[in-house]
Amino acid sequence: MAKICIYGAGSIGCYIGGRLLAGGSDVNFVARERVDNMLRTHGLTLSQFGERRWSVPPARIDASTDRAAAAAADLVLVTVKSAATPTVAVELSSVLRADTIVVSFQNGIGNADVLRAALPRNTVLEGVVPFNVVERGPGAFHQGSAGELEIRRAPGMQPFAGDFEKAGLPLVQHVDMLPVQWAKLLLNLNNAINALSNRPLKEELAQRAYRLCLGMAQKEALALLARAGIEPARLTAIPPAWMPRVLAIPDAWFARLGRAMLTIDPLARSSMSDDLAAGRATEIDWINGEVVKLARRVGRRAPVNERLCELVRQAERSDVRPSWTGDALLAELRAATSGSR
Repeated sequence: MAKICIYGAGSIGCYIGGRLLAGGSDVNFVARERVDNMLRTHGLTLSQFGERRWSVPPARIDASTDRAAAAAADLVLVTVKSAATPTVAVELSSVLRADTIVVSFQNGIGNADVLRAALPRNTVLEGVVPFNVVERGPGAFHQGSAGELEIRRAPGMQPFAGDFEKAGLPLVQHVDMLPVQWAKLLLNLNNAINALSNRPLKEELAQRAYRLCLGMAQKEALALLARAGIEPARLTAIPPAWMPRVLAIPDAWFARLGRAMLTIDPLARSSMSDDLAAGRATEIDWINGEVVKLARRVGRRAPVNERLCELVRQAERSDVRPSWTGDALLAELRAATSGSR
């Protein structure tokens, strides 16, 4: 049986790894000491929107804090925060076999390139996790929104496709992942807005003022992508180019037309919101910051996404958690665009 290693097991890593374990795969976890102790003590209790549940007892958990635990893996799923990617790349370069496949299931656009540069002997693939996972308690992880795992197509991944099928996490494979990554990032532009609102995702998206903020961030990104010659993939029922207009419709209409976007656990929040609540650094530079970097590459500015980056960084430094109203945040972003002219 092929061995799968979850490297950097946080919420996403514990959830995907736990589902693979529950499906019968051979999985081990490399994690920080806190998560390692949690897995050994509590095992994993997993749930999905719609109340499906899986349980993996501590006795079945193979967890370690030692990078060497990845040495025997046939497949490594990297699920660390983007800021840790350079460190993880160096760690993996010292232990992996040349035939080990590596998949970056991370936010942002360039993490697989960072891994690839440090692992020239290995096949490194881009992956996208479209759903939200929240930690509900020690060892308890809940998938709060819908979506299927997306990954770059490669012959080396075919032996593992069955593991993901048995786990109920089928892989959607693509020849070109860049349009898929940008399509996911367009949706993730809401992470900053959700974090600044300090509200559950479903409650935030139900309010037009917050959606208008998201529409502004997406419209800015879409214009830059068009200038760069990148057409984002269609991951939802709504084409990416239509999203800003759909987000702008009245709340009652959006409740019907945007039903898929509101198929979210009522308590779920973005990972960025969870990071602020826990006092951790966010991934703002690998989400809205990617739009800012794209703007620089094409000789333009991205004032909406720049301002969202600034506001989240201010929140990271503050001892008081911000709770922006939709109207106040919208006025802030509109002021940013008028000041950039």
